[in-house]
Amino acid sequence: MRHRKTVAKLNKKTGHRRAMLRNLIASLFKHERIKTTKAKAKVVRRLAEKMITRAKVDNVHNRRIIGRHLKQRSVLTKLFKDIGPRFVERKGGYTRILKVNPRINDAAEMVLLELVERKEKIKREKKKKEAVTKPST
Repeated sequence: MRHRKTVAKLNKKTGHRRAMLRNLIASLFKHERIKTTKAKAKVVRRLAEKMITRAKVDNVHNRRIIGRHLKQRSVLTKLFKDIGPRFVERKGGYTRILKVNPRINDAAEMVLLELVERKEKIKREKKKKEAVTKPST
């Protein structure tokens, strides 16, 4: 029986699953949006939200804990210097899952997993505010 066993196996062996999840998390933090299957997105979301919560406070201890899972130093730096401070005021819910069309070859449910506050979105909002506040001459 699987009582209280919370690991989603995703039909993969342990090593393959860990490597796949590390790569998906790194891609999410690097590009701030990824397209993947619904089952994988749910697992990645859990792990990514915990990492972002840790990344709000930049200290050696938190860097080492997250560094166990994120092997790419550039992604780790971006998480602590850019993504973590962006979500300091937010108490949770850093990611969203948006459904898209199913995959063509096997009809798997596909989703977009993205960070709620993305850089592109922030830039667009600033431009809109500047356009509204500037008087037309």
